[in-house]
Amino acid sequence: MGISSSHTEDGITVITLDFPPVNAVPSKGWFALADALRDAGDDPGTHVVVLRAEGRGFCAGVDIKEIQRSEDHQAILAANRGCAAAFGAVYDCAVPVIAAVHGFCLGGGIGLVGNADVVIASTDATFGLPEVDRGALGAATHLSRLVPQHLMRALYYTARTITAADLHHHGGVYQVVPRADLDGAAHALAGEIAKKDTRVIRRAKEAINGIDAQPVRHNYRFEQGFTYELDLTGAADDARRAFLDGKAR
Repeated sequence: MGISSSHTEDGITVITLDFPPVNAVPSKGWFALADALRDAGDDPGTHVVVLRAEGRGFCAGVDIKEIQRSEDHQAILAANRGCAAAFGAVYDCAVPVIAAVHGFCLGGGIGLVGNADVVIASTDATFGLPEVDRGALGAATHLSRLVPQHLMRALYYTARTITAADLHHHGGVYQVVPRADLDGAAHALAGEIAKKDTRVIRRAKEAINGIDAQPVRHNYRFEQGFTYELDLTGAADDARRAFLDGKAR
């Protein structure tokens, strides 16, 4: 369980999230993911990264129970810094990152997927930001990389989800495949990229990031400032408690 990495002979590093039961990632898990992505990019033998997950869904976001157990603000600070580190590591990874998404992709999962280079999803995949229902803000930066601006706003305010098929329609998802074919499809695309001269692909990744109109790191940290504010006002604590109480029922 946790974050694991494996490397294939054809230059593909596969990084897997595995935090049962729903891949709600604890703060240390986000930092571990950031380390795994940096290590992969630093390895000259890695030509491309596939980011995938085990279990019922790709990612349910941060571990709300961990935050709620904390008697001060240290847990929310750790979670926010961990998310920023992991999302940034996807974006800054020296090689292309392909996200292979199944089931639910929520909250922090959107941060990972929105910063990936390519997204492949299974037909059962759904994407959304329940942040406003949890008393937090964040990852609108990344959702806006997957859907048009006004759709992003509607999804954000309502906390509704969108299907992989709809994201494919809007260009946020490259390919939608049956669940059983997801890993194979991700590996096939990764293999195609891995065959290219990695010196060229690494420079291509750097060049594309360099012309990106959106400063993703700055924008996400700006969003997080409002999460801190909501935590200080008590609104976040109220929302998290209501969510956990509802789950208990």
